[in-house]
Order: sequence, then C-alpha cells, then structure tokens
Amino acid sequence: MRRFTELDAVAAPLLIDNVDTDKILPGEYLKTVSRTELGQALFARMRYHDDGREIADFILNRDPWRHAGILVVGDNFGCGSSREHAPWALLDFGITCIIARSFADIFYNNCFKNGILPIRLDASLHGRLANAAGDPETARLRIDLTRQQIIGPDGSISEFDVEAGAKVALLEGRDEISETLLQRGKIDAWQHDNLDLTPPVVLSHR
Repeated sequence: MRRFTELDAVAAPLLIDNVDTDKILPGEYLKTVSRTELGQALFARMRYHDDGREIADFILNRDPWRHAGILVVGDNFGCGSSREHAPWALLDFGITCIIARSFADIFYNNCFKNGILPIRLDASLHGRLANAAGDPETARLRIDLTRQQIIGPDGSISEFDVEAGAKVALLEGRDEISETLLQRGKIDAWQHDNLDLTPPVVLSHR
C-alpha cells in the first residue's frame, strides 16, 4: 500500500447524501479481482449516458475536477453493500482523500485498508470546504496527515481527527497483511512451540 503523508490536489464536490457503493461502482464491475482499470467505471451510471458518452454536467467530467484527487461528499457516503471494489475504483481514478460529514462504517474502514484517507468534519467546516471546491478558482486543497490539517486555498487551516492506529498505517503504507507480517517472528515461534510441522510420511502402494 502506498504511503499517505501529504496531498495537494483538486477537490471535487459531490454533495449528495447516501451515495451507496453501487453508485460508486455498479455491480457489473465486480467480476474482476484486479484493483486496476476500475477508475474508468467510477460513478459509471452518474457519469455516462447509456451509449458511453460523458454526461456533461457531472462534476468529474468537467475541468478542473476531472483531475480530482480529493472528493467532498455529503452524509453517509459509502452506504449499502460492503464491496471493497468501491475504494479500489476511487483509488484507481486518483482520489486518495474523501471529506464527508459522515461515512458508512464498513466503507470508512475499507478506505484505510486501501490507502485512502476518509475525513469526517462538522457541518460548518464541511460547508466551507465544499464551497471552495465548487469554484474552479479555489478548488485546490492541501491535506497534511501528520499534523491532521486541511489547508484551504486562502491559507485557512481546518483540523480533523483520525484514529491513531489508522493514521500510522497510512503514514507508513501498511495494510493488514503488512501489519501481520510485522509479527512474523512471534508467529514462527508460536508455530515451532505448538504445532507439529514434521512432513507427513507418504506410503507407496505397489
């Protein structure tokens, strides 16, 4: 997993409440186990006409937001099914930070597991950043995870909370597998003391 320390990127406003994981990535794209090439299908039903043409007024089809690295969304973002393909699609598009008033719990945790920083803000701070993101002249934000700060286009600073363990995992680029491998010495020692790892005897029959 790639490390997340600081991010300076265009922020795109998608101020819709209850955006579920099927809207983030429709079910027909769940057949793959690859984490790549899903970005083109992100928000597919909101982003494209049935014939594949872009819907002109969808935010991610407009400049400068088609190059967004940050998404400013509404309440309960990522609700619905627990599909991990949803954060995969966001990450493959290039979005590595999502700012919301609230998230669905499973989606929120899946973001951390895939190198995306989800930030919860109160209505006042969220509204100010959403307004900035909606103007192409002020749509660029800077995220400093170490200091837990969002720096606005006017230099204003908004602080955010993040659970300490999740923060360290993002800063060091460690997913759950990497976390487990840090304990490999203890795991090997436990196996040695508690398991009979002698290869089985194979009998041949003639």
